[in-house]
Amino acid sequence: METTMSYARRIRPVIDRVYVGARWAARVRMEAFYAERGADLGAENSFYSGVLARPMPADALADGLVYTSGSMDAELAQGVLKVDAEGTWHLTELGRELALYAQRATAEAAEELWSAGPPMLPGLASVPRLAELVGRVLAHGLATGGPAFRAMTPPYEPDDASPALLLTTRLGSLRHHRADAHRAAWRAAGLTAEQIKALPDGPERAAIEADTDRRDAPAYAVLTEDERWELLAGLGALPG
Repeated sequence: METTMSYARRIRPVIDRVYVGARWAARVRMEAFYAERGADLGAENSFYSGVLARPMPADALADGLVYTSGSMDAELAQGVLKVDAEGTWHLTELGRELALYAQRATAEAAEELWSAGPPMLPGLASVPRLAELVGRVLAHGLATGGPAFRAMTPPYEPDDASPALLLTTRLGSLRHHRADAHRAAWRAAGLTAEQIKALPDGPERAAIEADTDRRDAPAYAVLTEDERWELLAGLGALPG
């Protein structure tokens, strides 16, 4: 029987491959749509599943951008996001148009990508079933997720959402549960973002990764062992 800790580590690259593959497949069409509106891809594109549902608190955005410059000057200058006196970030009308398109384009690209791959083997979970499983993990993860995950969950899901939109959007939110766990782990070890990026493989990094697994694992406890394998196999079978 595999522990939820080892499962959290095993499924992480699978989630990343499926979600990032869909995002990259959509990138050309998103860049064209944004260019027509005088904007570049920005934070609203990366965090669309959350900012479409609710304003993003300052601490959540800062954590989400911790490995970057953290500057929001471009989004402010292009009129995509605005910040209130409390430091909370809101989509403008333009920003909401862009974020809605990013969500829809990602789902459309995923559908194209997945339909171009080999047929799913009998017994593997369908996309609607995978979306349902991820949705349960998201809801359970609210008890243990950090600032970025709570800002992204539950994600925005339009009434006419396709199964591909539900799955890609929910995976986008789920990735933040582990991201929060990793930030908490290296901060507990007394490291900065710059230090963790430069940290080589070795006992110190292995300890941080193990702590990340420990913090990430509770989200998956809501699934039975069979359901965890169903989710892993189903996602693993999707082209990415």
